[in-house]
Amino acid sequence: MSTEPLRHDWSLEEIRALFALPFNDLLFRAQTIHRAHFDPNQVQVSTPLSIKTGACAEDCAYCSQSAKYDTGLEREKLLPLDEVIDAAEAARAKGSTRFCMGAAWRNPTDKNLDKVIEMIEAVRGLGMETCVTLGMLTQPQAKRLRDAGLDYYNHNLDTSPEFYGEVITTRSYQDRLDTLERVRNAGMNVCSGGIVGMGESRADRASLLQQLANLPKHPESVPVNMLVKVEGTPLSDVEDLDPLEFVRTIAVA
Repeated sequence: MSTEPLRHDWSLEEIRALFALPFNDLLFRAQTIHRAHFDPNQVQVSTPLSIKTGACAEDCAYCSQSAKYDTGLEREKLLPLDEVIDAAEAARAKGSTRFCMGAAWRNPTDKNLDKVIEMIEAVRGLGMETCVTLGMLTQPQAKRLRDAGLDYYNHNLDTSPEFYGEVITTRSYQDRLDTLERVRNAGMNVCSGGIVGMGESRADRASLLQQLANLPKHPESVPVNMLVKVEGTPLSDVEDLDPLEFVRTIAVA
């Protein structure tokens, strides 16, 4: 195991220097750290399910579910419990150990939360880890999810504070940080990362990773996603990110 202490004081200069390393040197350093903590030939598989699709009030420029863009996506009501259980059982049969349920909400109502908690309890009953992403939470809502046995709450920062306003205007960066704080305070695992390939610079990618690395507690799960361009969204025509830059970002993380 690695004996290096955990840090929460990364500077942008340090992170940019990692991005600038020769490609193979960067991969070697990332693999060395990975192997100190994980089986190098094993991956943990998570399966996502949209439990409530479309008609979201947010204007995230990458998202097909925003009510502000015409992407041809039909709005749907919250899925019934039996459909969620069927999907979780199918995911488990294919090797998934974590089941992630996402709803296109700015924030859940307490009535919404009642139904999601039923889903969490049912999936846990199958022996799987549970994860949900429901938008912003109040502290009492975070506590209710923890009491229901939720393992992970996903709430991505998406991009750097500097680039954020180019992607989203209906929710502030601080709103996202506040929700992460409430999840941590409730005692749940945090799943938080971002999306690359949205037209941001390498400096923005470094800044996003700085935000994540310098949180009071490191997220237990850090998804680094490549933008999936959707016709009808503002980012549908953005220039493709070099795939090796995507690999660099994961390695630096």
